Amino acid sequence: MSRDRAHAGFGPREAAVNWSFAVPALLLMALVNLLPVVAAFRYASGFHRLSADGRMFASLWNTVRFTAYAVSIETVLGLAIALLLTRPFKGRGLVRAAVLVPWALPTAIMAMAWQWIYNPEYGILGDLLFKFGLVSSPRVAWLASPGSAMAACVLADVWKTTPFMTLLFMSGLANIPDELYEAAGIDGAGPVRRFFLITLPLLKPTLALAMVFRAIQSFGVFDLVWVLTGGGPGGSTRMIALYVYDNVFRYLELGYACTLTLVMAACLLVMSAGILYFTRQKEQA
Repeated sequence: MSRDRAHAGFGPREAAVNWSFAVPALLLMALVNLLPVVAAFRYASGFHRLSADGRMFASLWNTVRFTAYAVSIETVLGLAIALLLTRPFKGRGLVRAAVLVPWALPTAIMAMAWQWIYNPEYGILGDLLFKFGLVSSPRVAWLASPGSAMAACVLADVWKTTPFMTLLFMSGLANIPDELYEAAGIDGAGPVRRFFLITLPLLKPTLALAMVFRAIQSFGVFDLVWVLTGGGPGGSTRMIALYVYDNVFRYLELGYACTLTLVMAACLLVMSAGILYFTRQKEQA
């Protein structure tokens, strides 16, 4: 057996060679990620201000809402598109490549395009909705109202990152054996029943990983909202990352900005742990 393990590349010498290649990269990643954290703890100050900082609580609430809306919609749409793209049809490869285009675009450039789409004077969104009779005027100021501005940010983010969720779900679906579906079909299970009995349970690890990744990215959103609304109107789309930016570059309060960064990190840890715990409990049930 030891000979088989050595032949397979699991011997002590092979393991040492593998680690010799991996350790430098791991050390570099540790330095890049740990040094900013250590610096944040070192320079953090003004913890006593947190409880009375209404802007921080408002920014956190905006961020939580944005994350919940975006991740929920992207999960549902990403799974639906992945289920469609895993079925054989003519031109599937071309469709798969086209679906990934929004994810490949730089976020700032994509946000500028959406800013033109939302423009009340020449934006295409208001004109299309007016032609279908869904709005009374083609000149809708989507980014000037608190409610519609948040919805506009969520829509742009969903368009941008749903392909990422689709890609993850497609990889998860590819690992589900076809024999399970064939056996369920022989037992008389329809498509809906096969989805809830086979696809969804076996996809839960991928689902949890995708949601954690997207939750972390959405909670730290900056460039999309900065380009679209700048945090307005009236702070209705000011995310916690934008508030940290304002404290550093507008108010020149680096210490308090580091404190807010630690608050962000704590929220991310709690949120990620909650998602993983919820999916694990569902999987055990």
